[in-house]
Amino acid sequence: MLGDNPRILLTNDDGIHAEGLKVLEEVAREFSDDVWIVAPHEEQSGMSRALTLHTPLRVREFGHQRYSVNGTPTDCVLMAVQGLMEDKVPDLVLSGINHGQNMAESVTLSGTVAGAVQGMQLGIPSVAFSLAYGFNRDAKLRWDTARTLAPRVLRHLLETPWSENVIMNVNFPDRDVDDVAGIEATVQGQRDEHIIHADKREDLRGGTYYWLGFNGKLSNPPVGTDLRAIYEGRVSVTPLQLDLTHYDTRDRLAEALHGDILRD
Repeated sequence: MLGDNPRILLTNDDGIHAEGLKVLEEVAREFSDDVWIVAPHEEQSGMSRALTLHTPLRVREFGHQRYSVNGTPTDCVLMAVQGLMEDKVPDLVLSGINHGQNMAESVTLSGTVAGAVQGMQLGIPSVAFSLAYGFNRDAKLRWDTARTLAPRVLRHLLETPWSENVIMNVNFPDRDVDDVAGIEATVQGQRDEHIIHADKREDLRGGTYYWLGFNGKLSNPPVGTDLRAIYEGRVSVTPLQLDLTHYDTRDRLAEALHGDILRD
């Protein structure tokens, strides 16, 4: 899919100093010397495709082809492609490696996935990478699993043509490398448990505030979904598209509305 020494843009939603971004840079440099990093100043998790419209964007330089932006992952990709890299757009956008899984309905919340989506919308093949954690008692982030397997997964992706309207969403399981059970092409799952909750707390002055978090409950997803693959220790690779239309319902709706002409 790519030529020799492609120009690769890296972004994330965990911020310019995130460990996952360092790992992703190691991975990218196995494919190219022309690696650019444009990531948020600070963590932007859960920002989805948010775009900064009411405050100015400012860029900080951290070294050769390494920048941060005081905005979202979407802002970062736009700034990179339309500003910092305007002499030559990237051949590939890699987003991540996220500190935590991005799968099932959570992909619509993910800044990591959003960074890849923005790359795709600009006509650039894009991949989102995330590392699952919290499925083992030690709550350890297994960066070596992502570091070891990401190049292998990326090579498979680059050898497999995919639609220009698709991004690849890769999740690594919460297992040591030797315990990973394989790599699976999956579909986006849907949890049968609601995992986001608002925790009610009290500050030191007696005021009430709330902290959003995840309860970590496991669901019982069908075989072939991203959820099942991660639960069973496999790398999940899911092709995602932006078309959210439910076509069966659309067809029924079209039939119900047929002939209904508004008149004064």
